[in-house]
Amino acid sequence: MTDRETEVTMEVKNETTIQEFVLEGFPAVQHLGKVLFLVHLLAYLASITGNMVIITITWVDHRLQTPMYIFLSTFSFCESCFITTVIPTLLSIFLSGRQTIPFTACLTQAFAFLFLGSIIFFLMAVMSLDRHLAICKPLRYPTVMNLRVSFLLVFFCYSLSFIFITGLLVQVSQLSFCGPNVISHFFCDLGSLIHLSCSDTRSVEIYIFFLALLVILISLILTFIAYSNIIVTIVHLPSAKERQKAFSTCLSHLIVLSLMYGSCVFTYVKPKQTNRLDSNREAALVNTVVTLLLNPVIYTLRNKQVHQALRDTLSRVRL
Repeated sequence: MTDRETEVTMEVKNETTIQEFVLEGFPAVQHLGKVLFLVHLLAYLASITGNMVIITITWVDHRLQTPMYIFLSTFSFCESCFITTVIPTLLSIFLSGRQTIPFTACLTQAFAFLFLGSIIFFLMAVMSLDRHLAICKPLRYPTVMNLRVSFLLVFFCYSLSFIFITGLLVQVSQLSFCGPNVISHFFCDLGSLIHLSCSDTRSVEIYIFFLALLVILISLILTFIAYSNIIVTIVHLPSAKERQKAFSTCLSHLIVLSLMYGSCVFTYVKPKQTNRLDSNREAALVNTVVTLLLNPVIYTLRNKQVHQALRDTLSRVRL
């Protein structure tokens, strides 16, 4: 190839490089856009309000400044940030039909989504282990799990997630996008984004697959082991009332865990990132709206200690 041909090829490539993407959303139900906008806006506000209540009362009431509630308040903070990375975009799509997003903003949204999502999974595993120690090893719990250890575990969750997701985004940022620019999703999902690349994406797909295995399945295994031991301990409780109460709480937790883990395993723990884009949208919607709306209620707001702390906080505000 001559120098002139090389120069022309480079010019064509530069002219066809994608500078922005179009988020398709849910075109099949776009005629219900205003209704869906209202429903998801209310769900978003309810989730944010519930999580903010949890964070506030945890840091205001000294009785809740224990490892369990430190984890829960951190979990609520990450949930609020997580849902905020995608729901405003979804609301805009319901109103306008489609949404354009610059390439840099798309990568930023993908990073925030995966970074916060990974932290949430790590925190779920940590909280499960915390409950396992509290229920199965109550005498050792105060010495093993203190505030210093809980803050170190939170820092570990953040650091590990940052390292993993930064490595992934560096690989994705090096891909070339020179063809279609319509993402079949309501946010910059990496699977849908990679599907549009005109580069060889096999190494990135393999990285995503093993990263999903590491983050999702390892946290799932730790959570399963912890709750299995908790259930065994509950079975041996002498009081039927105590067993019923404990099983009710565990069942609620497991419903949310099943929704979150199930939708994420379905979406990410597959070696091939194509031919499943439509189903990914529904799974992601369940994960970002339904599950995150239920979590504040199930994890904390049903807790009697939280109810009492909330009543005391409100009474102090009135005075």
